[in-house]
Amino acid sequence: MNRRNLALAGVAAAAGLAGVGVAWVRIRPHDVAPPLAGVGVGASGSGVVAVAPGEDAVEAFWRSGFDTPDGKTLLMSSLRGKPLLVNFWATWCPPCIEELPLLDSFYQANKDKSWQVLGLAVDQPSAVRKWLQSKPLSFPVGMAGFGGTELSKSFGNASGALPFSVVFSANGALLHRKTGKVSPEDLAAWRQLK
Repeated sequence: MNRRNLALAGVAAAAGLAGVGVAWVRIRPHDVAPPLAGVGVGASGSGVVAVAPGEDAVEAFWRSGFDTPDGKTLLMSSLRGKPLLVNFWATWCPPCIEELPLLDSFYQANKDKSWQVLGLAVDQPSAVRKWLQSKPLSFPVGMAGFGGTELSKSFGNASGALPFSVVFSANGALLHRKTGKVSPEDLAAWRQLK
């Protein structure tokens, strides 16, 4: 009986990895700027945010866009001009789910003080939509797909761990980054950044 269970577990794991691979290829954000000659992509070839020669990841981020759960496109350029907290999360990540209510409260308390929050879901769109139906968020969510890991790595998340948060100034400069769950103390400190 043990061998049979082990074999079934191996088949299930292989099927899961195949599903992740398909999602990795099919679900990814897109550039809104026309392709540039010599555009490079992340090491995985995911195409999350194309970086032109001489351009850094932050510049590329601000000219990108992400699909939203309702099928629209959210342009990052539309969020420029106010401080922005970007949180990379996934429905399958317990610490991510635990911190989302705190981030939503931060957004609610500070949106009138020019703060913005964006959740970039490193997940399958169907899972994100289902999760948001039962636990809606006040701030916008972009579908980064599994390729969002490469984007987070370009912002200094070397391991691609989740959750991962970055803070941008009103002029679009990267001010701070954190791997792991956000605390109320983090948010209080970031609120002082401009």
